[in-house]
Amino acid sequence: MKLPRGQLLRQRIVSNLGTALSAVLEESVTGYARLKPQDTLLLDTEGVGVLTFIDGVPVVAYHTGTDTAGPPALDEIAVAGPYRIELYELDERILAEIHGDEKLRVSPTLPAERLVGDPQLISQTRENAPTNRLSAQETADSTSAIESFLADEQRIETIQQRAREDAKAKAEQWGFTVGKDD
Repeated sequence: MKLPRGQLLRQRIVSNLGTALSAVLEESVTGYARLKPQDTLLLDTEGVGVLTFIDGVPVVAYHTGTDTAGPPALDEIAVAGPYRIELYELDERILAEIHGDEKLRVSPTLPAERLVGDPQLISQTRENAPTNRLSAQETADSTSAIESFLADEQRIETIQQRAREDAKAKAEQWGFTVGKDD
């Protein structure tokens, strides 16, 4: 997926993607964000996550390192923070071609669900999303996505395993000893 360079609005490092997604929603940004997770920053791994927005509501997700798109790209982005966020403003007409590709699209609330898990952000995103982009499930039951996530034991175990591996790597990097029970 190729995006032309937009107008850089800001770049910063955040420990919680919810802060960045909330700001994009509140400011009704049309453009895209490049998300570089900590493993990219610390371990020199390849790839960044890209989310596009129309009026602050997510439309497309893509991961450059794994070439995954749509909901699977969010799983690639969903690692423990911190993240380096680069937020770009880009005209909606330029984004139209990318947004037309169904393989790249995500439901409006899915990034908030998978990357943050904040019920308030999910609700605010749903309220700001065009109704034609919301699924029947999203409009019928605002908590079903969170319940579904919490019921997905394999996804939770994967996130926990990544967090353990990241913690061990940091401990070793900082010279702490890691016990056998860890």
